[in-house]
Amino acid sequence: MTIRILPAVGDPDAAHSLGGLLGQLPGVEPSAPVGDSTLLLDTLAALAAASLEELPEVVLVHERIGPAPALELIREIALRFPAVGVVLVTADAGPALYSAAMDAGARGIAGIPLAYDELAARVQGAAQWATGVRRHLGGGGDPLAVGPGGKLVAVAGAKGGVGTTVTAVQLALAARAAGRKVALVDMDLQSGDIASYLDVQFRRSIADLAQINDISPRVLQDAVFTHQTGLGLLLAPGEGERGEEVTDRTARQVIGALRSRFEVVIVDCGTQMTSAGAAAVEIADIALLVTTPDVVAVRAAKRMVRLWDRLQIRKAEETVTVVNRHTRSAEIQPQLVQRATGTTVARTAVPAGFKELQPAVDSGRMQDLDAKSAVKQALWGLAGELGLVDAAPPGGGRRAAHRGGHAAGGGGERALPGLRRRRAIEAGGDPAQGSVGDGTDALNEIAPPPTKGFLRKRGGDRGQVTVEFLGVLPLALIVLAVVWQLVLVGYTYSLAGNSADKGARAGAAKGAGACQDAAAKDIPGSWTADIDCSGGDGTVYKATVELHVPILFPGAADFPWTVTGTAGAADETDLAGGGD
Repeated sequence: MTIRILPAVGDPDAAHSLGGLLGQLPGVEPSAPVGDSTLLLDTLAALAAASLEELPEVVLVHERIGPAPALELIREIALRFPAVGVVLVTADAGPALYSAAMDAGARGIAGIPLAYDELAARVQGAAQWATGVRRHLGGGGDPLAVGPGGKLVAVAGAKGGVGTTVTAVQLALAARAAGRKVALVDMDLQSGDIASYLDVQFRRSIADLAQINDISPRVLQDAVFTHQTGLGLLLAPGEGERGEEVTDRTARQVIGALRSRFEVVIVDCGTQMTSAGAAAVEIADIALLVTTPDVVAVRAAKRMVRLWDRLQIRKAEETVTVVNRHTRSAEIQPQLVQRATGTTVARTAVPAGFKELQPAVDSGRMQDLDAKSAVKQALWGLAGELGLVDAAPPGGGRRAAHRGGHAAGGGGERALPGLRRRRAIEAGGDPAQGSVGDGTDALNEIAPPPTKGFLRKRGGDRGQVTVEFLGVLPLALIVLAVVWQLVLVGYTYSLAGNSADKGARAGAAKGAGACQDAAAKDIPGSWTADIDCSGGDGTVYKATVELHVPILFPGAADFPWTVTGTAGAADETDLAGGGD
């Protein structure tokens, strides 16, 4: 039998030395070494997803592998991939480490410097054990126990009161309504409120698992409360001081056990970054950071992202920020949050909905939140964006959606309307008709499309601003036209009065010809003018100017009525004749 070996070594020199020695072992097929714990788990998960037979028989874990400690990595491999034999390669092969490695799930220890005979014996022993386990699993073992594990989503808040727990609960309900097996973990260890949001009273908590080295299915079952919605709840301790018992080691062990038995694991990490919460964020498939569109919260989100980066928990570009209580009128929009934090902002922004949430929060029945609620529609749409749900629940059609409704506590009959409508639009189909062959048409009969306002918020504000601008544009043009016309009328009155005054003065001194020339001199050619210089009563010379008011554009058309300007001046021609 060929023994496939996957080395996990972070040090290049140690990897080269180990690879050379493995190449000398008979019947061994070593793979290229992986350099860190995350890559190792991802590699094993990909192989397990293809087939149990694709997994290597033996994994060699070097003591200086990172970022996860070697023993924690061995424990997670043993929980998620029990058909793989793990051998620890270490310079300290003493009894204490040997006992700890066996407790973690290792099948042997190889001392450094490596010896040919010792390494061959440890590899052979681990491979034989792995072969026996696979033979047993092939006869009817639990497929979830050897699978790649469920998707882990860590939800953290930038600061208190931004809606972290509501987000975590609604994401879990959405995934459960889609038919997934979901665990919801409250790792806000001192002030967790998931029990209050879902009206749960349960004595067991995550702190009860802190002192257990090997979390068996029976132990996990005793600690997890099965909610009426179908969610598996692992609650925070009722006594806040017990939160100190939950370390990063406990968090990794508990999460690993949950991932081996649930398809989706959602962890509410709260807003205070404890070692347990940091471990959850580090190993999560998706890390959500919830913030609100205000300066204080965005600054807190930026500090949190920088903290994760300094502690090498998670990089900013690997974090998804969710903007909660979003409004179109807010000065801080999602694009600004993305630039400020350096994270990826979710396309789905959750609108403000205090009145919608208040009854469900006060009654402790978040599962009964109205399906028409814009907050619920946005959060369930976010679940679709994160890949926690499919376009339609398993089984498709009205019956499957109805089952999902019961699982969600009565809200599933409108399950995931925002997600289905968005995917129909992206596919180029008619949102009202659904997509051909994906079960959306049947689901739309149960779940009508969300309101237009919700869709506008989901799609961003740019389209909304464009629509509003186009709607207001005609009114703005009409107002401008009226104002311009009033300016033309006033200017025409001014022209008429000024021309009549100049004509009267010129006519009083030099006669009718001078009056006509003076009156017409300052009148623009676009204005139609009638000038009367017939004189006066012998003592006062009068001139009258009538101007037609143009319509918007002078010279194009005139109003049927005119503006008249009249002026008079002392008749100097008669005075000169009397002197003679």
